[in-house]
Amino acid sequence: MSKVMRIGIVGAGMMGAEIALCCAWNGMDVIMKEVTQERADNGKQTVARLLTKAVDKGRIDTEEKENVLARIQPTDMYEGFDEVDLVIEAILEVSEVKQTLFQELDVICKPECIFASNTSSISITKLASAARPERFVGLHFFSPASMMKLVEVIPGLLTTPVTIEFAMAFCRTIGKEPVKVKNVEGFVVNRILLALMNEAYRLLDEGVATKEDIDTACRLGLGHPVGPFRLSDNISLDLLGKVHTILTDAYGERFKAPGIFREHLDAGRMGRKAGRGWYDY
Repeated sequence: MSKVMRIGIVGAGMMGAEIALCCAWNGMDVIMKEVTQERADNGKQTVARLLTKAVDKGRIDTEEKENVLARIQPTDMYEGFDEVDLVIEAILEVSEVKQTLFQELDVICKPECIFASNTSSISITKLASAARPERFVGLHFFSPASMMKLVEVIPGLLTTPVTIEFAMAFCRTIGKEPVKVKNVEGFVVNRILLALMNEAYRLLDEGVATKEDIDTACRLGLGHPVGPFRLSDNISLDLLGKVHTILTDAYGERFKAPGIFREHLDAGRMGRKAGRGWYDY
């Protein structure tokens, strides 16, 4: 990792934007693609807001903020992707959509480019079947990616040792702590997290405690930075619903979201992004 890397990121939502920030902050040039230029520009504006907070806290100065921003190129086209060393996908948690994207990238990117998915639950081997299985790896960042140190590195069945080592080194270069995880649905953290969340939902549904008190209990009793209901809102219930379905298909009823969760989804209470979830915002 001695040379300046060029990174392609597909998806400029909160996760894609924060991954772009991690890369640019550590001296890498980033092309951040979205389906429209407006969405791509919005992603860069997200990065700008995060950097402004860093300036206000004294972590960086204004000049460094501008230098980081200058390394991120928002776009709605694949121009420049033929020169990137690594592509990280951070789009919808739908395997067919992701596979179609990687098939498109396979035509554009140089042969030595590594493909990575930020999927939180889909089999890496399944995604890698679309393109470059030897050069394909999972890089599961955690939200907010600019702050959370962990990245799960998940090789598929055909991922080469060289690709795995590249991925581990990349994570360390951007200041993250990588852990290598076997390719199973949900990997490590989400299997633990969704089991915990399901139990929290059931406690609420049974009237054992209020959501506020369950959140407080997890913060003060387990040392969690936020409780499961607040975290659920931050992640968004529609995304969690997709993950629940994937894990239920893989492991059975223990991961099936209870009725109270599905009721919130049906009511459009998707979480913080919608202004209402378990809590109102």
